[in-house]
Amino acid sequence: MGEVELSCQAYVKMYLHACLFPRCSVNGLLLSSSSPGGAVCVTDCVPLLHSHLPLAPITQLALTQVDVWCSQTQQRIVGYYQANACASDCSPTPCALKIADKIAEQFDSAVLLMLDGSKMSPEYRVPPIVVYERKDSRWILKDKHTIMLRQWEETRAIAGQMLESGDHLQLVDFDSHLDDIRKDWTNQKLNTKIVELTSPANGNI
Repeated sequence: MGEVELSCQAYVKMYLHACLFPRCSVNGLLLSSSSPGGAVCVTDCVPLLHSHLPLAPITQLALTQVDVWCSQTQQRIVGYYQANACASDCSPTPCALKIADKIAEQFDSAVLLMLDGSKMSPEYRVPPIVVYERKDSRWILKDKHTIMLRQWEETRAIAGQMLESGDHLQLVDFDSHLDDIRKDWTNQKLNTKIVELTSPANGNI
């Protein structure tokens, strides 16, 4: 597998998801609107669960609904992310490996991304992510030099700014949607805010 590129929007939403439920494990799906081939460009994510992560029926329901939505919006599922409840533990759980395997059945270059909760505070200058790739039916650590987060300083600043202003409280994961189906798990309002903050008019790229 080649390079993996992570967009500002995808990272910020993963970060806010983990911050919204700091004492829980959270997970979600990584999406791409780029055509297959070359680098895997993760352009967005869908936050899934913050409780009962190994619960298969809910995960299957979420995967099906997200897959249908992706087909309607010219996107595809290219990976999986998870943050463990224990901040110092960023190892993939059996649940993470199982869901990532399922995604890899449909997309050969699927990635498994773990958020490192111990490095998510503002003073850390490097992206708090650990990425795995699938080789010979096993998930192995990916070379850090093949993981790109363009404009990382701006992305980090936007994530911190949105957390400080309470925007993480607007984030809806699939769990919350099941509790109240009026809530939008595609997070269009949050997406719009991130786009506004990354626009050149705000001094960011």
